[in-house]
Amino acid sequence: MATIVMKLNGIIYTTVMRLPYSPANKIRVSALLVLILAFASISSGENTYEDNTSEFLKREYSLSKPYQGLGSSSSSHWEFMGNTMIMPEHIRLTPDLQSRQGAVWSRIPCYIRDWELRVQFKIHGEGKKNLNGDGLAIWLTKERMQNGQVFGNTNFFTGLSVFVDTYPNDDKQHERTFPFISAMVGNGSVAYDHDRDGRFTDLGGCAAHVRNVEYDTFLLIRYMKNRLTVMMDIEGKQEWKDCLDIPGVRLPQGYYFGISSATGDLSDNHDLISFKLYELTVERSPEEDQQEITLPSVDYRVDPNGNSNNKIIHSLHFSISYFTEKYKCLYLTNVFFAQFTWRMKEGASSPPYFSSLFPSLCWL
Repeated sequence: MATIVMKLNGIIYTTVMRLPYSPANKIRVSALLVLILAFASISSGENTYEDNTSEFLKREYSLSKPYQGLGSSSSSHWEFMGNTMIMPEHIRLTPDLQSRQGAVWSRIPCYIRDWELRVQFKIHGEGKKNLNGDGLAIWLTKERMQNGQVFGNTNFFTGLSVFVDTYPNDDKQHERTFPFISAMVGNGSVAYDHDRDGRFTDLGGCAAHVRNVEYDTFLLIRYMKNRLTVMMDIEGKQEWKDCLDIPGVRLPQGYYFGISSATGDLSDNHDLISFKLYELTVERSPEEDQQEITLPSVDYRVDPNGNSNNKIIHSLHFSISYFTEKYKCLYLTNVFFAQFTWRMKEGASSPPYFSSLFPSLCWL
C-alpha cells in the first residue's frame, strides 16, 4: 500500500510541475495538492492505531539480534537463566531434550502505562503431534528470575502471563485444539493448574498451529486503557488475527517482562527471535489519569462456553485470595474454594452458604 501511495504522489507532483501558470491551473494545483496530502495521510496512518494512539519502540525493554543487551554484567538490560543458550540467530530457551527450563528476564521494571509487545518465536522439534512439549510463556510480573513448574516460572505469580501451550495435559477435555494460546492474571495467591491446562483461571484464548510450521510465529500483546488484546500471525502473511480481547484488566506498574519455557518427558526447541516493546500514547480523562492500581485484577471473566458461573467463581477467587493474604489461611481457603467450585460447576446458581462457612476457615 505504501508503495502505491508513493507512486501516486510522484505522478501528481510531476503533473503539477508541468502545468503552465494560470488562474484555472491555480485551482487545479490546489486540488492536486489536497490529493497529495490525502495520500500522504493514508501512507503515514498505515501502521498506526485508532483511538488517537501512536507507538514508540522502547529499546531498554526490547531484545533483537545480535542480543547485545543480554548478559550477566550489571550494564545488561536483560539476563538469562537455566538452559538458555544465546545463538547468532535466536535465543534458545530450551533445546529439544527432556526436563529442561530456560528464561530471559528484563532487569528494568516497566512503568509504561499503555504498551504493545510484539514477540517473534519458533517452536519446533522431532516429536510427532501430541508427543512434544510443553510450550512457552510471556510474563509481566512482580517476581523475576525464579524457576518453577509453570512453563519454567514460579506458580502463584503476581501479574500477567500469556501462555503458548503445545501439549494437552488434561486428556479428558476435548473442546480445545492444541497448541493453544491463553492469558491469565494472577495476584500472588491464584494457582495455575498445569494438569488442567489452566482452564479454571484463564481469561480466554484460541487455538494456534505454531509448531513445526514454515514461518516464524508473531504474537502481539497490547495493554491499553485497561484492555488486554492478543493477536497472532502464524502464516507469514503479515496479517494479525484476533485471539482474545478482554476489558477490565488492571495491571500495576513496576513489574518485569520475561519469557520462559520448559520441557518435561516430551520436548521441543523453543526459540525466541525478537521481543519488542512499544509505548502507546493514549488520550485519557483526568479521572483515568488519577487511577492507581496496586494489585492485578480482572473486572469479570467469560469462558469460551459462556458459563456465567465462571464470572462468580473468578471474582470470588480474587476476593478469597485477598483475604488469604490478610488472614494467613491459604490452605483451608483453597480446600473450601475447591468444594465451592465443584458445587458451582454442578449447577448451583448462587453460593447461599458462602458467608456462613468462610469466616470459620480464617482467623486474625
